Amino acid sequence: MSGSQPSSGGHGGDGGLADPRHAGRDLAERLIGSEQVYKGRLLDVRCDTVSLPNGVTATREHIIHPGAVMIVPVLESGDLVMERQYRYPLGQDFIEFPAGKRDAGEDPLATAKRELHEEAGYVAESWEHLGGIHVAIAYSNERIDLYLATRLAHVGAKPDDDEFLDILHVPLERALAWMAEGKITDAKTVVGLLMLEKRLALATPL
Repeated sequence: MSGSQPSSGGHGGDGGLADPRHAGRDLAERLIGSEQVYKGRLLDVRCDTVSLPNGVTATREHIIHPGAVMIVPVLESGDLVMERQYRYPLGQDFIEFPAGKRDAGEDPLATAKRELHEEAGYVAESWEHLGGIHVAIAYSNERIDLYLATRLAHVGAKPDDDEFLDILHVPLERALAWMAEGKITDAKTVVGLLMLEKRLALATPL
């Protein structure tokens, strides 16, 4: 029999409110040594030696990332401010929400405000933190914080010299249809659309 047994998932006398990430056995892997394989402008690639819970050693290749943000901008009309941008690794255009990497030590909200202005050309009076997601947990520590931005004013974009994109105004229903049709496949944008749809289902207005 394997040593892996089903757990209760945190459902106990506490009504299931315990954090399921910390229930059951200690599954942590302890760092023994780390080698920096590559360091670029964005990516910091490591190859670590770790001790597994059973004492066996193993290697873990992973990417250190400074973190990023994504903004879900909603106009007074209800349309979403989205972008069409070419992504080199996949060799095609993608429909996305504005997003960007955090500078070292930068507050996520400050990054969100900067990226919305520079990429999309908007500033927002109202900001709401929708949550955070880890997009590649098998090989990176990257976390993306998602923000809802409303009460927008257009002030003009300031894209980087190597940044080429088109700004789109898209009704939510159309964006959700594009997602269902496989025309929006960027993971963070998919999560943002689903979070917005759920947020709009609440009684509290944007």
